[in-house]
Amino acid sequence: MNIVIGTDHRGYEHKEYIKRGMHTCAGMQLEWTDVGAFNAQRSDYPEFAHKACTLLLQGNVERAVLLCGSGVGMAIAANRYKGIYAALVWNEDVAALSAQDDNANVLVLPADFITPEQAVAFITAWLSTPFKGGRYQKRIDQLEKES
Repeated sequence: MNIVIGTDHRGYEHKEYIKRGMHTCAGMQLEWTDVGAFNAQRSDYPEFAHKACTLLLQGNVERAVLLCGSGVGMAIAANRYKGIYAALVWNEDVAALSAQDDNANVLVLPADFITPEQAVAFITAWLSTPFKGGRYQKRIDQLEKES
């Protein structure tokens, strides 16, 4: 599975940890496409959200992981794109539910509030949980009609 990962300066260390340590998940080989930031110097999250969402919507990657300090900015930026379902998560249960109930194709992590190890656990829960479909798909279809 090819996953795009992007962050501003606040999530840079987490991003590097994820890329170094996460090569498989739920029997899948993971390949990371890094759109930055490429160092810990101050940067602006919208640039990286745009790059990641563009790759995802073009079908060049299958999912996206975004990080910033609180995660809120990245979630707002990503959810501006039609077809993007970005979920800001803070524990494994919420990460799994974002996949199971909401078919989130973007996972947003609050780097200032979680450890790199927790980030890996949240990504693992998200990637390991299948979407339920059914009535949950009906809700997503309603969102698509309204946008």
